[in-house]
Amino acid sequence: MLGLLALSGIGHRWVDVLFQFTAPVLIVTALLTAALIGARMWAGTLLGLAAITALALAVAPQWFPASTPPRPGAPVVRLYSANLQALNTDIDSIRISIFAAQPDIVALIEVGDAPAARVGQILQDYPYRIVSPRIDRPSGAARSVIASRWPLTVIRDRPDGLHAVGAKVRSPMGALNVLGVHLTRPWPFQEQWGQISQTMALDAVVSDLSGPVIVAGDFNSVSSARIGRQIRRDLDLSPAPGFPGTWPSSVPSFFAVTIDQVYRSPDLAIINRRLGRPTGSDHRPVVTDITLAAR
Repeated sequence: MLGLLALSGIGHRWVDVLFQFTAPVLIVTALLTAALIGARMWAGTLLGLAAITALALAVAPQWFPASTPPRPGAPVVRLYSANLQALNTDIDSIRISIFAAQPDIVALIEVGDAPAARVGQILQDYPYRIVSPRIDRPSGAARSVIASRWPLTVIRDRPDGLHAVGAKVRSPMGALNVLGVHLTRPWPFQEQWGQISQTMALDAVVSDLSGPVIVAGDFNSVSSARIGRQIRRDLDLSPAPGFPGTWPSSVPSFFAVTIDQVYRSPDLAIINRRLGRPTGSDHRPVVTDITLAAR
């Protein structure tokens, strides 16, 4: 049933929350169906195979999004993006995770007071940094950070209600717009139009930018659900592959949900996407290699 609902394209908030979990439900259904095959329960096996087919079709845009071939010989930029969780104080894990990934650009959201106080140590290899203002929240004060090996300038147009930090990075591939974003949680955890209105605000920022664009962060939505479809349709941005999952980090990644994503403009291509080492957060970090797309 979940697979058929997801394939229907329904955007109602009541079912959109369920759509976030199509990937782990597919994995569980496949395991249960394998057990039914082993037990020679053929009626149940047929139902399981039908469910797997529907779920696989629903998950395919999330795991295997449309790709763009890279431009031969173009420079490759590595991006590390992570939700650090505002109350996370595990400075060593954060620092080691970033160091192990060896990124060129770092985009961090939900940077709490503890890591913010030691940002120079955590990002010592990234002399160019932009830090957003501190936001006080019941779940812990937080900031967003973009850091780079190369010079950057701040993108200042940030509509009210959008938790984002932006920078234009002078990378080897040319000027590269990088936005770190944190969308609100979906209904029923927050008001029903929160994610939609914030995505509209993000659209206003992206539409004013010239050149390649990367938007990374915690979208609190998988790329195949309502918000992901809105981003692809209205912002003309495509997601990086979404397997394995990023949240919650307390479960194996193939059972997790990919709400931490990287979106790219059509003039960019994704070379590789993988998960980084744990940071002490309930989200896994994402490491993405990006280059220019073939003309």
